[in-house]
Amino acid sequence: MESNRLAEYIEKMASLAFRFLLVFFAGGVVLTSSWGALSQPPSGVVIFSKETVSIISGAKTHEFQVELALTPQQHMQGLMFRQRLGVDAGMLFVYRREAPIAMWMKNTYLPLDMLFISRGGIISKIAERTVPLSEMTISSGVAVIAVLELNSGTVSRLGITLGDKVIASSLGIVR
Repeated sequence: MESNRLAEYIEKMASLAFRFLLVFFAGGVVLTSSWGALSQPPSGVVIFSKETVSIISGAKTHEFQVELALTPQQHMQGLMFRQRLGVDAGMLFVYRREAPIAMWMKNTYLPLDMLFISRGGIISKIAERTVPLSEMTISSGVAVIAVLELNSGTVSRLGITLGDKVIASSLGIVR
């Protein structure tokens, strides 16, 4: 009789230990997954359409294949969490109204050149070689309708300057 009780007790303890380990490991998996998510891109997939954008700089025209950030969700996502960007690629942030704009580099791993574009497609401010992951704001200083982000060093490599013109159908500016 005593051995039956002992066997039942051992069986209950083994079952309890198994449940504890199951909960412990499941909790560890959840915590590990959540911890990693703190530095990962948001789970909602943001889709960007693409467009060819040209910059007329003196006698030269430079073309870029850019993704378009047209909606507030696309503006918020931008180039965050990207590990690379093609040589002649970028992102064009288009705004509904002309206004002063402030950008930042939060969760953006790539250094960028930012071109602030006024009405008529005129480049009115350039911020070169922005600092990845910085939360310091980069202001347009004037009212703009768009911001074009390109790989860091593109502005100096191509000789792009203030007053150059951006041609983009999404801005209603065509040749």
